[in-house]
Amino acid sequence: MQTLLNLLASVALLVWGTHIVRTGILRVFGADLRRFLSRSVANRASAFLAGLGVTALVQSSSATALIASSFVGQGLIALGPALVIMLGADVGTALMALVFSLDLRWLSPILIFFGVVFFLSRKNTRAGQLGRVAIGMGLIILALQLVMQATAPITQAQGVKVIFASLSGDLLLDMLIGVVITVLSWSSLATVLLSAAFVSSGVLTVPEGVALVLGANLGSGLLALMVNVRTPGEGRRVAFGNLIFKVVGCLIFATALPFAIRLISNFDLDPGRQVLHFHVAFNLTIAVIFLFLTGPVSRLVTRFVVVREAVSD
Repeated sequence: MQTLLNLLASVALLVWGTHIVRTGILRVFGADLRRFLSRSVANRASAFLAGLGVTALVQSSSATALIASSFVGQGLIALGPALVIMLGADVGTALMALVFSLDLRWLSPILIFFGVVFFLSRKNTRAGQLGRVAIGMGLIILALQLVMQATAPITQAQGVKVIFASLSGDLLLDMLIGVVITVLSWSSLATVLLSAAFVSSGVLTVPEGVALVLGANLGSGLLALMVNVRTPGEGRRVAFGNLIFKVVGCLIFATALPFAIRLISNFDLDPGRQVLHFHVAFNLTIAVIFLFLTGPVSRLVTRFVVVREAVSD
C-alpha cells in the first residue's frame, strides 16, 4: 500500500512540476511569447521553429494551441500558419521529454534551492517568477527519480505483474489508457515521461510503453480541442487541424509499430529511451508529412468545422 501511495505521490509531483513551469513562463513571458508567435508566420520555417521554441519553454502544446487559436480567432494570422506552429509545438514537447530523461539528478536540488530563494525573496518580480519556473523544473527531475524508486518494488511483485499483464498487450486498450492519463493529468509530457520510467523499471514492455505514448499524443490533441472549445471565430479550427495530425500519425504508427520499435532499438538499447525516441520520431514524422500540406488541411477543416461567432458587447 505504501509503495502505491509513493508512486501516486510521485506522479502527482511530476504533473505539478509541469504545471508550475507552464504557468510561471506564461506569467513572465506571456505577452512576449504572443508577440513572438504573431511575428513568426512570414514563412513555414519560422512558424515551425517558433512553435517549437515556445512549447519548449511553456512545457505544453495545449498552451501554444490556445495562443495560436486566439490569434486565428482575432484574424491576426491565417489558419495555415497556425497549423505549422502546432507542428513545431508537438516536436517541442517531444524534444523536452528527451531532455528530461537525461541524468540530471545533480541539477534538481540546485534548481529547487535557488528557485525557492528567489521566489520567496522577490515574489512579485520577474526574478521571483523565474524562481518559480526553476522550482517546477527541479520538481520534474525529482519526480522522475521518485517514480523510478517507487516502481522498483513493483517490478518484483508477482501480483502486480499479473495485473499489468491483464491490462496491457492490446494496442487500442493501451492507447486508450494513455489518452485517459493525459486528459486527467492535463499533460502529455508527464504521460510520456511516466511511460518511459515504467518501461525503464520493467513494469511495462517497450511495445506497451510506445502504445501509451501514442495515446498521450492523441490525448494532447484532445486537450488542445478542449481548451479551445469556447474559442470564437476560426480559433477552434486550429485544434481540429492539430487533432487530424494526431489521428493520422496514430494510424500510421499503429500499423507499422513492430517495424518502428525494431528500427529504434538499433539506435539505442535502453528500453526507456527507446520510448522517448519513439515519441520524437512520431512527431517528426507528422511534421515532415504535413508541413507542406497545411493548406489542404486548413481547407478541409474550414469546410467541416462550423465557425462560432464571437459575441460583441
